[in-house]
Amino acid sequence: MPEHHHARGHRYDILIIGGTVVDGTGAEARRADVGVSGDCIAFLGSASSEARAAADRTIDADGLVVAPGFIDLHTHVDYTIESVPGAHACVRQGVTTAVTGNCGTSSFPAPAFGVDFAAYAARVEASEPAVNLACLVGHGSLRTAVIGADRRAATEEETRRMAELLEVAAQQGAFGLSTGLIYAPGSFADTGEVAALADVARANGLLYSTHMRNEGDGLLDALDEALDVARRTGVRLQLSHLKAMGPPNHGKVAAALARIDEARAAGLDVACDVYPYTASSTLLTSRLPDWAMDGGNVRLLQRLEDPDTRHRIAADLEAGRDWPFLPDATVLAGMPPGRYADLVGHSLRDVAARTGSSAAEAMLDVLYEHQAQVWIINHAMAEADVREVLRHPASAIGSDGWELTTDCEGSPHPRHFGTFARILETYCRNAAVLTLPEAIRKMTSLPAERLGLEDRGVLAPGRIADITVFDPEHVADTATYLAPKSYALGTKAVLVNGIPVLMEGEQTTARPGRVLRKPRP
Repeated sequence: MPEHHHARGHRYDILIIGGTVVDGTGAEARRADVGVSGDCIAFLGSASSEARAAADRTIDADGLVVAPGFIDLHTHVDYTIESVPGAHACVRQGVTTAVTGNCGTSSFPAPAFGVDFAAYAARVEASEPAVNLACLVGHGSLRTAVIGADRRAATEEETRRMAELLEVAAQQGAFGLSTGLIYAPGSFADTGEVAALADVARANGLLYSTHMRNEGDGLLDALDEALDVARRTGVRLQLSHLKAMGPPNHGKVAAALARIDEARAAGLDVACDVYPYTASSTLLTSRLPDWAMDGGNVRLLQRLEDPDTRHRIAADLEAGRDWPFLPDATVLAGMPPGRYADLVGHSLRDVAARTGSSAAEAMLDVLYEHQAQVWIINHAMAEADVREVLRHPASAIGSDGWELTTDCEGSPHPRHFGTFARILETYCRNAAVLTLPEAIRKMTSLPAERLGLEDRGVLAPGRIADITVFDPEHVADTATYLAPKSYALGTKAVLVNGIPVLMEGEQTTARPGRVLRKPRP
């Protein structure tokens, strides 16, 4: 492969030598050296002895895999990156770009506080993150900015105002629109409101990513709604963390993937992402009936003080009208200090046993005592379904994680620390669900293509030097449900925009990440 020439001739800032290159395209691995100049890949091939001697720094990758930096297509890193700019959990997995603002929630726009995408990006960049961010605009955040937390349809004028805020974010460089139609206030929107905003996204070349309205009994109906929005608007559709929740629904992902294939064959630009776990993690309020969240957490807490209303909520929970109620599988993961804080890591059934109440009443007690700010882990998926989605050629990998450190509070989902290492260890090396080239494609070029990131996701001359180097025989996910706060092992070096943020398995002090901006169409 020819060298990409530059002003410094054959001298490279960094030369990665002797590694096995898996370039992100899905092509077979090959032995090659990689030369980096500035923030770009300048050379891919067999470096001469003169080039090796002249390089400012060499990284010996003998026995290691050299790949594009992983792009985590589904995260909520925007809420923690300023407090954890070192992005330790990301870096130690080889992640160089995190896609934020998923599931309908983003840190902007907040017009009442003067925060648009540009202001948020400036704030993040001032914190000097170690990794890049690519930001989506949350529909729930748009709705909160315009309507508040009311459970009602948007007026034509309110929809227009949401569209204007989305347009501004698109002009400032946001990469997409996201919805969280299972969460208030996004759940209060009808399909017409969603389609109106998706149409704005399409006109601006943005990706539309959706946490669908239902992932249990109503999975296929929710999928049909998402596909209908794509047909009506022509927007590029990304189905977030495709799964089937609850034992009665195990196996439904096969029908969901068949419908996705039919839509793709008919010309729709639709794909999905997946995390490699059989448990989800979310807010406990997401399991409540929709009407209980009218007005947000403040109104919910008031309802819980009224015995009749509280009884009605509990009855709806036990009937599973909006979501399968699985108290044995619903584990408390984090909450503010209070009465039940010592039960983090225990199930709702355990809480019920302590209180001597029903599981539904125990759940409402926990919400009330902790200001409705309770995170859970929900063990509700089938391993066979996870593997089926992983194998699908249109599925990318996303952690659905936050950026956390090992001294964080609570008992979070292990995906925050281990998603990408788990793919490489469990689903490539041990179970052979994916080949290594295919797994890396799902973590690099595929998410880059979904976003429209043309300069990242592939190892090739002229591309940005986001690079990860790992030991394929020893990469390991060390985070478990019982002991989740543990960094991945086996990543040896990581470059972000050409700067090493991990060397010899240890994080450097460099924090060269950027908030990326999508070019205007």
